[in-house]
Amino acid sequence: MYVVIAGGGKVGEYLASVLLASGNEVAIIEETLATANRLSAELQGRYLIINGDGCDSKYQEDAGVRHADVFVATTGQDDANLVSCEIAQRVFNVPRVVARVNSPKNMRIFKEVGIECISSTTLIASVIEEEALLGSVSVATSLTHGNVMLAEINVPRMRRHSNEEGVQVGQVPMPDNSLIVAISPKDDDNVEVATPTAVMFPGDKAIVVADNDVLDAVRATFRGL
Repeated sequence: MYVVIAGGGKVGEYLASVLLASGNEVAIIEETLATANRLSAELQGRYLIINGDGCDSKYQEDAGVRHADVFVATTGQDDANLVSCEIAQRVFNVPRVVARVNSPKNMRIFKEVGIECISSTTLIASVIEEEALLGSVSVATSLTHGNVMLAEINVPRMRRHSNEEGVQVGQVPMPDNSLIVAISPKDDDNVEVATPTAVMFPGDKAIVVADNDVLDAVRATFRGL
């Protein structure tokens, strides 16, 4: 997985370390030269450090955002995080963008423009570690017999389907030994049975039953929508 992080402070550095330790590729866009130089010397793994403004599309492009699976804005400025996520999402069509929101009262603004936002520094670390690393899949439970897993998958922004019209469950080419069984709409606690004509939108959760050994293929299927 390739992740671009805007902001190389404590949160950005921690996320990069977690991602790199798990074999992922990371690019960090950091405006302060001294911080960028320190990260270049201290991080380990396959990474790229860009000294620049994450709100500038030039630096995002230099960081390879066109090929990113996830873009994360972790600076201490909500306005900067909002702008950088908007650019990544709308200009470069990154499938998933996540923003750190420092003031909870600003969360409504992020949600209104369709940006996934997390207020707690601790929570954003756990979400990125659990979901971005695992392709937005969190294992809900292990079924009683065998290695069949019940998992929740966040539907990302899509490149091959209309984000406004959504994608029908029957149009998703699920791997063998996996099945979408239910959908939980975004910002809604309700769960509905996933019929072939049921429509999923970015931000919805798909509940999938799958053999443990095909979960990677399931993750790749959703990232490729």
